[in-house]
Formats: sequence, structure tokens, C-alpha cells
Amino acid sequence: MNSEFELRGVNHIALVCSDMKQTVDFYSGVLGMPLIKTIELPMGWGQHFFFDCGGGNALAFFWFPDAPDGVPGVSAPRNLPDRGELVSAVGSMNHIAFDVPPERIEEYRDRLVAKGIDVGVLLNHDDSEFGVAPEMHDGVFVRSIYFKDPDGVLVEFAAWTRQVGQPGDVRHEPRTAADRTVPGGAG
Repeated sequence: MNSEFELRGVNHIALVCSDMKQTVDFYSGVLGMPLIKTIELPMGWGQHFFFDCGGGNALAFFWFPDAPDGVPGVSAPRNLPDRGELVSAVGSMNHIAFDVPPERIEEYRDRLVAKGIDVGVLLNHDDSEFGVAPEMHDGVFVRSIYFKDPDGVLVEFAAWTRQVGQPGDVRHEPRTAADRTVPGGAG
């Protein structure tokens, strides 16, 4: 429970797209999210559209006529996590995960594939050395699939398989900038 602020979840997350029509086609047409608000920004700055992503939350996109192109591996991961890609730049949005019912995740993967979407394998996230298991077991806390939108935004359908926040779920010491190994990092 937050004793500082009454936060009630995510109102919206705002991303940037290159083609608003293509974005509407994907999020409404492929994923079925209703388009709930459109805004034409003043002074020719662009557009801001909102989609209902369930649970009283929204996913929003800006379209700016002068937005620079994204850079794979910087703006977002180059590929899907099950294909060995996960890194994106500090300050970037790595991926967006939508909560789905655990009993439907395999069906949803099949439906996305049938719609022509390149979807990664179903991952059983657990606390093993590599963080995923080949089969479902009691230690799996979430199952997920990853795919990309038309602009390369990494999207995840995630299904909790047990309640998190149990003993042993929070056990790692947070790393610092000094632990980084890249130019620009403190390490």
C-alpha cells in the first residue's frame, strides 16, 4: 500500500509512432483495442491517439511529423527476447506488457500467428539460472509471449500464474551505475 500517494494504476503510457494509420490498424485491428480519443495537436505538432487497453488503462501514441526514426538496440530491443535480444538504452521503453488470462495465452499466441504476426515462443518465467523453463512447473510465476508492433515496439502478453510478493520474490540487491560496463556508464 502506498502511504504517499493514492495511485490507482497506469492512466496511460505514451509512445511515438511513424504512421498513425498503421498504428490504429495494428492496435485496434489486430489487437482489438478500441480507439477512445484522438487529438490533433496545435500548430502542426502532430497527433495524439488513445486506445483502451483494459482495466481502465490506456495506451497512447504520438505522431510527430519531424520525429527521428527509432534505432534498433537503442530505442527498443533489436529482436524478441527468446531470440537473444533484450537490451535497449537507458531512458528507453524496453517493452509494454498487457495482462492476459493464463488459461488463454496459448490460444492468443495462435490467434496472433493466424493474423500474420511474428510471435516468439511461449516463455515460462521462473527463478532458474536462465529465468525460463521449458515446461510449466510450480516455480513459474508468469508465462508470456513477445511480438512487435509496426514500429518495432516490443509488446508482451503476460499471464501471472501465481501471486508475486511472496517470501523469496524480492531477494536481489539493486545494481548501481557503477556496475555498468558500457561507455557513458560509471563502470
